[in-house]
Amino acid sequence: MRKLILAVLASLAPLSAAQGATEVKVVIVSMFEHGALTGDRPGEFQFWVERLPLPIEHDFPAGPYPLRANADGALGICIGGGIANAAASVMALGYDPRFDLRRAYWLIAGIAGGDPEDVSLGSAVWARHVVDGDLLYEIDAREIPEGWPYGLIPLGAEAPAQDAADIKTGWTIDNVHFALNAPLAEWAAALTRPHALADSAALEEGRAAYVGYPRALQPPTVMLGDTLSASTYWHGALLNDWANDWVRLYGGEDAEFVTTNMEDSGTLTALARLAAIGKADMERVLVLRTVSNFSMPPPGKDAAWSATAEYPGQGRPGLEAAFQVGNVVAQTLIKGWAEHRETPPASELR
Repeated sequence: MRKLILAVLASLAPLSAAQGATEVKVVIVSMFEHGALTGDRPGEFQFWVERLPLPIEHDFPAGPYPLRANADGALGICIGGGIANAAASVMALGYDPRFDLRRAYWLIAGIAGGDPEDVSLGSAVWARHVVDGDLLYEIDAREIPEGWPYGLIPLGAEAPAQDAADIKTGWTIDNVHFALNAPLAEWAAALTRPHALADSAALEEGRAAYVGYPRALQPPTVMLGDTLSASTYWHGALLNDWANDWVRLYGGEDAEFVTTNMEDSGTLTALARLAAIGKADMERVLVLRTVSNFSMPPPGKDAAWSATAEYPGQGRPGLEAAFQVGNVVAQTLIKGWAEHRETPPASELR
């Protein structure tokens, strides 16, 4: 009987904790800023603050910036760069008693590197899979055994993995792969695909050198594609091959590496822990990454040059796309809250 009572109390804890809290409809998750949240060179958060807009400021000493909100049910957070910052900031928000996040949609929107084999600069990519690229064994490139394609192998493995069976090593790592709500991602892509993304002279110049990569030479578009998350800012053709292999290895045959970022596995780790105690819903998570640069150099350039080159247009086309495309989804969810509060769009297709 005592165990039963404790179980009931535990199940009611999230409900009682949310009493008196502000119900949030959409959480906008951005990763970095260059300075202030308004009025200077924009990072990922500034357009949301200025244009959505998010005029209400809430102190948030557990994160790098204050929270911003509006009266329509949107809440914005800038979590800081890297997986550790992402996990810490999102967990802190999840425990903040001022907000009821149980039915909130989490819209992660930021820039990324893009695989020129799949995508063009300035494009917006909705993910169905997020795969971590830090939880692995690494061997210095100068010591890679002959016959290995790269020096990155699964934890517990003895060589680069060839198929999914090679990653079942007994290590208790449950945050390498996150399968998102695919119908929700597909709904977001279908909703935003008609949105015309701006092309520019900077984007044209940035993609022109990628001769032999027909998708990289196209104007920006909205598409589906999966993302690799690693705090290490990796770069180059060989590591790009590894990223393609790694995402499919962990995500499955329907996973396709298209973008690379530095935070999302940390954000999703925190959200998964919060979901386990009823403070978030993993079926309401959307990951939108827009392409600010390519993850490998063009023909005739080396990886060191490409890794440190200025982003075309200082990355602004990707920042613009993240807000413009993400805002279509945010506004749709907020305006259709009477319907979307109880059931995520397209979830009935699962």
